[in-house]
Amino acid sequence: MSLFSTNWNDHFARLNERYGKRKHPLEYRNLYQLMIMTILSARDSDKHINQVAPPFFDAYPRLSDLARAKPRDLHPLLRGVTNYEKKCEWICETAKQIGSDDKIPLTLEGLVEMKGIGRKTALVILREIGKPGKGIIVDLHVERIVPRLGLGEGTPVKIEKALMGTLDPALWADAGMSLSFLGREICRPTNPKCPDCIFVDVCPYFQNRKT
Repeated sequence: MSLFSTNWNDHFARLNERYGKRKHPLEYRNLYQLMIMTILSARDSDKHINQVAPPFFDAYPRLSDLARAKPRDLHPLLRGVTNYEKKCEWICETAKQIGSDDKIPLTLEGLVEMKGIGRKTALVILREIGKPGKGIIVDLHVERIVPRLGLGEGTPVKIEKALMGTLDPALWADAGMSLSFLGREICRPTNPKCPDCIFVDVCPYFQNRKT
């Protein structure tokens, strides 16, 4: 099947049907925890953040508690997190800026004004709370898969624009996380399980591997 004749909306609809209802792998209990954990997870693993989060939230159960802390106060709890010193600064500043759990921004524009929250992180937060922003999540898995499909390449911004230009807006909310789950389970960096993939019949990467 030609890349140009592929009905990508149909394929992504099937992808979203398989993965779209799944909760993010971060094991958060509320919006405050979700926001902090997504900041901490940058360049770290969800599994690791799930391990360090419980004692952290025992010490700082509410955003207002965190707002009274200084970055160095957090170091003993977060020392193993990648780039922990900078992240401690970010979450303390964000906590002070917001003040309390009920004042956490619920818009893309509001979230990206917070320290440590970029576009991808904000879109993850909004998707998880059922208020998806106008965009598509692009994490490391999406950055790997989209070029394999021949849909785009380059920076996360370029990949997101390519996907948004290809897919119906109704698919955007779950498309990124669905691709992320696909990348974790099927379209791995090495030894991808191509025969099990939804895109196997339209994927140039798979076709090239066969030849």
